[in-house]
Amino acid sequence: MTLSFNNETGTTIPADVQVLHRAFEAWMNSSNLRSSRARNKRFTFGNQWGDLSVNADGDAVTDWERFSRAGTTPVTNNMIRQLVKTVVGRFRAQVIDKEKKAGTGSDAASQHTTGCELNELDARALEEFLISGCCIQRIDRIDEPNGSSHTFVANVNPTRLIVNAFSDPLNRDCRMVGQLHDLSIAQLLRRVAGGSRRKAAWVRRLYCEQADSRTAACRTQLGADNQAADDFWLPSETDRLRAIEVWTLESREVMVCHNKRTAQLEVVPVAQARKLRARSDVAMRWDVLNFWHCRWFSPMGDLLAEWDAQQGTHPFVMRFYPLIDGEVHSMVEDVIDQQKYLNRLISLVDQAMMNSAKGVLLYPDTALPDGLTWNDVRRVWSSPGGILPYSPTLSDARPEQIQANATDFGAYDMINLQMKLLEEISGVHGALQGKNVATGGSASLYQMQSENADIALTDIYDSFNAFRRQRDALLIMNDEL
Repeated sequence: MTLSFNNETGTTIPADVQVLHRAFEAWMNSSNLRSSRARNKRFTFGNQWGDLSVNADGDAVTDWERFSRAGTTPVTNNMIRQLVKTVVGRFRAQVIDKEKKAGTGSDAASQHTTGCELNELDARALEEFLISGCCIQRIDRIDEPNGSSHTFVANVNPTRLIVNAFSDPLNRDCRMVGQLHDLSIAQLLRRVAGGSRRKAAWVRRLYCEQADSRTAACRTQLGADNQAADDFWLPSETDRLRAIEVWTLESREVMVCHNKRTAQLEVVPVAQARKLRARSDVAMRWDVLNFWHCRWFSPMGDLLAEWDAQQGTHPFVMRFYPLIDGEVHSMVEDVIDQQKYLNRLISLVDQAMMNSAKGVLLYPDTALPDGLTWNDVRRVWSSPGGILPYSPTLSDARPEQIQANATDFGAYDMINLQMKLLEEISGVHGALQGKNVATGGSASLYQMQSENADIALTDIYDSFNAFRRQRDALLIMNDEL
């Protein structure tokens, strides 16, 4: 068995388990991406006061706690969700509906799948693309017990993706990719047992006999025994089993054989080519073949199954945006600051309105006539057409109502500015949302305004459509196997 040295723990571990270690390191290196996605998702779906900030005492608290302790009720006006819904709706109207009518694109690719609504998957993938800057799908060829097979497409949650750091927008420098799975025992056995009842029984024993202690030992051996790594090793549900799928780009020596008699080329391992060396009708040359190899691991470090890719590549289709220097930045990330400031302004206006005088009656106690109580004054004052007597002979003062306007301090202008900045930064202008339609304008004018507004989103749409074309090509290739 090939061994390799782990510098962190000072131990030698099997080469297959070293692949698991590399997968863990790749997953940990993506922690910033997962944290950014979690924050973007919070803001998209309305939890917009969860960022940490420092209060007057120097303590780190959430924005909600800081504003609440200052006596201000935090108010949320979620504009980000509407921006995302507008872009996804525009994609459905302009791209998906046109493809349905023309019978092209993913609508045509759907004939290569079973039980998959690609347009719905693509809409949700675009929503993820806008929130996190990532869209990932996987394509699997599933064999049924009756001998039939079909192609299945599924969206992959970016928090479960394992991928090495790369900077090529087309993923050509990707060397490792994988996924964390939480499966039932039946699903796991079907994936890794290969139709062998004996192997299925072996996998059952692995997950039943001292699984917790063996997982802890594996984590210690790999130097991964820390709380931040729990999501990699432990399933999210107690009735599920964690399995780790890892695809690596590997290479092996091969001989390219040319049969002069049949004019056919064949690539065979070096060991198998020895039998062909003596044949005069076969010409050979040495080469190195790159291929994708799949391994399934248990969290205890056991190699459950492995195989080479049949279609020449891994089953994942990925797109990260914009991937400048390997960095991912989504559309939602760009408008979070404007959303936070908008919420803050509206909360301050709400607080000012709550604390301003609204219809307060100043009634001198020396002017209260005999026979009237303060409850009588309150009742008459609040009644339409009521007459409220007072005695000017007792005092020169008279009742006076105060209606203060304490909210006119420029906040409304700032709110309008932030709303405009949201549109400008996101690229989702009023024309895309059906707003700012001049009743006296022509349809062609509004169409031109809508098309001009689309320019700001063209880069996002084109990048996502490139992802869909790559997915469709892999679908067709799987169907031809």
